[in-house]
Amino acid sequence: MVSPAGKTRSAFLAVLLALTASAYGAAQQASAHSTARSSASQIVADMGAGWNLGNQLEATVNGYPNETAWGQPAVTQALIDKVRAAGFRTIRIPVSYLGSIGAGPDYTINPSWLTRVQQVVDYAYNRGLHVLINMHGDGYKSVNGSWLICDSSSQTTIKAKYQKAWQQIANKFRNYDDRLILESMNEEFDGQYGNPTQPCYSNINGYNQIFVDTVRKTGGNNASRWLLVAGWNTNIDYTAGNYGFTLPSDRYRASTVPAGERRIMISVHHYAPWDFAGEESGNTTQWGRAATDPSKKSTWGQEDYLDAQLKAMHDAFVTKGYPVVVGEFGAIDKSSFDSSNNRYRADFARAVTATARKYGAAPVYWDNGATDRYGFGLFDRRSLKVTQQGVIDAIMSGVSGRTAAPALTPGA
Repeated sequence: MVSPAGKTRSAFLAVLLALTASAYGAAQQASAHSTARSSASQIVADMGAGWNLGNQLEATVNGYPNETAWGQPAVTQALIDKVRAAGFRTIRIPVSYLGSIGAGPDYTINPSWLTRVQQVVDYAYNRGLHVLINMHGDGYKSVNGSWLICDSSSQTTIKAKYQKAWQQIANKFRNYDDRLILESMNEEFDGQYGNPTQPCYSNINGYNQIFVDTVRKTGGNNASRWLLVAGWNTNIDYTAGNYGFTLPSDRYRASTVPAGERRIMISVHHYAPWDFAGEESGNTTQWGRAATDPSKKSTWGQEDYLDAQLKAMHDAFVTKGYPVVVGEFGAIDKSSFDSSNNRYRADFARAVTATARKYGAAPVYWDNGATDRYGFGLFDRRSLKVTQQGVIDAIMSGVSGRTAAPALTPGA
């Protein structure tokens, strides 16, 4: 039997030990979170400003990928060198596979297509750039030959095909270092612009898990490289909010990766407000606090909205060590309707990149190669001339922290 004095001493010691253990645990947890955030911050800093090689390797004709099918010339080393010289440090290469994938059970990808994908990757990778490659158009119902359909009843077949496709892609790039980032899919959803539905969202989560497991199991540098996954339609609200997105587990990653670090990134896109950024009309041509004509400015989607969107991603993921990639953003050219439009396109680009920097996200501008009306293009891919230096300058100033707007003349 323990005396009352002994009970007091024991209780005191128990409390002391509990407090010590609690403090130690909190310190360890804080250290782990700090390490995870440090790792995430480093990859985002290394990626700098990014640029999309849009409408090329995801272009299709009759259900097959074809890089010149949508009016652009074949990709060259000279184009990538031009993009690099402009200051971009990351290039995202959207890739479609579609009919280049053979029949089951092997689902063999046409070797010549994979070789061409690798050649374009090497144009950027061999110049020291970070490179993102994904599976882009295979989940679009509007694309002939699409098959990665989240609300299809054929999920067993779809998931087997998806696993085999990523196994081949991952093996092709297993010896590339961490500057190569693989992305699971692009804008995957049921095609309806409303709240996410089930079981479609669960299937998207399932694709992400298959992607992570498959890539990791191929070994080599794939066991530790950064992998990029996306929620419903890469929509910020539907990814950061309580709509069904779940992070994939990473149980097969290399044991050499510190336990407190992550190797998973989250992809979102930002084209808000759409009436300014993407709607093909001359109704909304101005954006931001510098807009001079209220009738030409959207009633939503301004700086406060942008800040809230990226803060939501920061709070949900970056604080836990998962980097965020704004894999697409930009605004189309409406200067034929409003000579000052390119000024506001630059303001928008600067704000997105600066806000991404503020909240620990990597921004990647969407360039579809079109440099005329409604185009996103910053470079003419035939002449290799810069067509929107003002937008490029804005991107670079935003990502570097120099956010003051340059003195642009109307139409610059």
